[in-house]
Amino acid sequence: MSDLLSILTSLAWPLAVAVAWLAGEFGQRWTGLPRVSFYGLVGFALGAAQIGVLPKPEGGAVLLLADIAFALMLFELGYRINLRWLRTNPWIGIAGLVESAATFIAVYYVAVAFGSAQLTALMLASLSMATSPATLVRVINELRSCGQVTERVMHLSALNCVLSVFAFNIVVGFWLFRSSDDLAHAALNSLVVLALSALAGAAAGIVVPGLLRALGNMAQDATVAFALSVILLVSVTYTFQLSPVVAALAFGLTARHRRVTFGQAQRNFGALGELLAVLLFVFAASTLDWRDVLSGGALALAIIAVRLLTKTAGVAAFSHLSGISWRKGALTGLGLAPLSIFVVLLLEHARQAGMLMAEPVRALAAVILLLELCAPIILQRALIWARETPEQHHGT
Repeated sequence: MSDLLSILTSLAWPLAVAVAWLAGEFGQRWTGLPRVSFYGLVGFALGAAQIGVLPKPEGGAVLLLADIAFALMLFELGYRINLRWLRTNPWIGIAGLVESAATFIAVYYVAVAFGSAQLTALMLASLSMATSPATLVRVINELRSCGQVTERVMHLSALNCVLSVFAFNIVVGFWLFRSSDDLAHAALNSLVVLALSALAGAAAGIVVPGLLRALGNMAQDATVAFALSVILLVSVTYTFQLSPVVAALAFGLTARHRRVTFGQAQRNFGALGELLAVLLFVFAASTLDWRDVLSGGALALAIIAVRLLTKTAGVAAFSHLSGISWRKGALTGLGLAPLSIFVVLLLEHARQAGMLMAEPVRALAAVILLLELCAPIILQRALIWARETPEQHHGT
């Protein structure tokens, strides 16, 4: 009997990924909703509901595969960032800074109002600044969306992620020392981590295109080379305790500006990317506990509401200055709703590093679940309302 249980346990994750993939395919076909919402639903049902089907991931191989999946999507997002556009139209970057800062301040005061400790409120505020690139890339590619809202959402997401990682590292340093005297030291360490992570990614973005040019067959070999390089880059960030988020973004950004073609056929990194994406969304939802979800419900709803409000208002306020209508500015802000995958991986790494942050995890559990299920739908509707998807989606 024990041998049978051991076999079933070893098969649990592959079976969960298969079930999630089927749920995503059939769910999208029947409802028109994004596949990733169904992946998250299956992950929560099998893992977080604690019905004994899916064992809790304790780091190791599953976390590493989730990091690789996330890094592949970050690379693709970074590849689609156009720095020249941001230099030509600096109001986009200013809008991102304003909405991120407004989100941090608003979420901090909401958390304090709900009785959270100062450090917990700071942790919630720093994480709420982010926008999850994983959901953005998957939904945008699924819809084949293109246009002003699509491009601005991707650029603002990249900025949100860097700012959130910076703020999160400062709060973690403050959390460890619990002394305002160490705040400047924590901020300096955070800047150093960001700089070294960006340097590692940029180095990969220079070396890999050079190797592809030496091979002389860039179009055929680029996908495999980039995928292997992302895997190696994640391993390097693990070893040196750098940020895989910033490194992968810098890798994609540098590769783009090295004039390496990353065509439509290579979106999502083919079958490998599709498989790892399913695992990533299942993994994120499986880390949640239904008791934490229920206990944090009221605070979660308040955080989600104020986060959507500040991001939407912050981007919309700079709409005309940055060259779009108020409506498209508001839709861009709504498109920044995704959050869950980014937060889950940052918290999981903090836990693996020995940080016991039970209170922030409980407070964020409901936020993560609700946004993992609903944020892809909000993003989908924002892109459809902006009329940046093929016509067949407009009636869904």
